[in-house]
Amino acid sequence: MSKSKFTWRDLKLSDFKVYLFALFKAFIPKKKLQNLNDLEEFIQTKSAWVAQVTLYSYLKTRMGTRYVLHFENDEFMQSVNLAKWNIYAVSLQDLTFYVFSYLKINFHFDSLHNAEEIFLNILDDELSNKMPQDIINEAKKNFKERLNKINWENQINDYPFNPSALSLFKWAPIADELKDLDRKIVLNSMILKWDIIKKEFSERIEF
Repeated sequence: MSKSKFTWRDLKLSDFKVYLFALFKAFIPKKKLQNLNDLEEFIQTKSAWVAQVTLYSYLKTRMGTRYVLHFENDEFMQSVNLAKWNIYAVSLQDLTFYVFSYLKINFHFDSLHNAEEIFLNILDDELSNKMPQDIINEAKKNFKERLNKINWENQINDYPFNPSALSLFKWAPIADELKDLDRKIVLNSMILKWDIIKKEFSERIEF
């Protein structure tokens, strides 16, 4: 295998299965979101998707053909996992606030206390996935601070996903001098992913 060319052989079998499953899911009709359990699953899965896709895409772009080799380095992988969980934590906050602001504005949904309940439920679930406790604690603190300041009537129009975009820029394990060059591209890449989620949510919500 050439050292300068990425091929399908570089993919582990498990990675290939994940790729095929994701491709298959894209063609499955998506069910409507009709209750709080549906919302919780949507917020959890879509936040994880945005966090991981944007992080790994950025790393792959910056590392080029040596992308796979870096992922065999234990120290680097610790940095990647730290970044992944921190970006995910902020993504969860952003999407939770967006979803409930959308419900408030478009469906006159007033049980906004459910936003915090769902957010905490998701974090509790992530303990079994080895999400670090210190990141969970910090996420709960940040969520509470943002919740105390939120304007539900305007949240969806007030750059709702800027915090997670900035977290990608902050936590990605890339040299600072390179990140400075990439700032606009990195931030836009996450905002574009969130646009996909916003569109899907508007099409699936049926409260």
